[in-house]
Amino acid sequence: MTTETLGYDADAMSALLAKNWWAIALRGVFAILFGIIALLLPGAAIAGLLIVFAVYMLVDGVFAIVAGVRAAAHHERWGMLILEGVADLIAGAIAIVWPVLTVLAVVMLMGAWAIVTGALLFAAGLRLHIAHGRWLMLLGGAISVVWGVLLLLWPLVGALVLTWWMAGYALFFGGALLALAFRLRSRHTRPSWPGAQPRGI
Repeated sequence: MTTETLGYDADAMSALLAKNWWAIALRGVFAILFGIIALLLPGAAIAGLLIVFAVYMLVDGVFAIVAGVRAAAHHERWGMLILEGVADLIAGAIAIVWPVLTVLAVVMLMGAWAIVTGALLFAAGLRLHIAHGRWLMLLGGAISVVWGVLLLLWPLVGALVLTWWMAGYALFFGGALLALAFRLRSRHTRPSWPGAQPRGI
């Protein structure tokens, strides 16, 4: 891949992010709102996560089993679908019957999720123009990765400390995304490379 191609890709990505700055701003706002709720109502935050996880597992399990039955009726592969559905139902039931064990599993899942999404965000930041707020996107990705690593290293922390971690992560992550969104918004109305024409919002 040539330098010109990389420059074109960066220009295209930067222009696309600048055009859709509001989506990044909404993501930041929701992250901050979640962080505030987790600080003020830690028990509600943990309970809410468990409920969402349990409902998702149960619904997903039912749909997987239905898909497996339909696949069997059409003489297609159905075994893995049924197995997945049963596993989802068991996970949902565990979340309801043994919430403490579920919290531990959710912590590990959240840690892995934060690392993956943070790494992807960091990689995307490397392709963003400096003037569009590259360091803010890199900061958001780095915060996500660090938070995920902390969760994986100390998964047995108390529920209260967990909510503090979640709140801190959400507030810092949301703040970084909001700052990035407003930087992108300011760049959306100005040319970012030679020959580019200003566009209205």
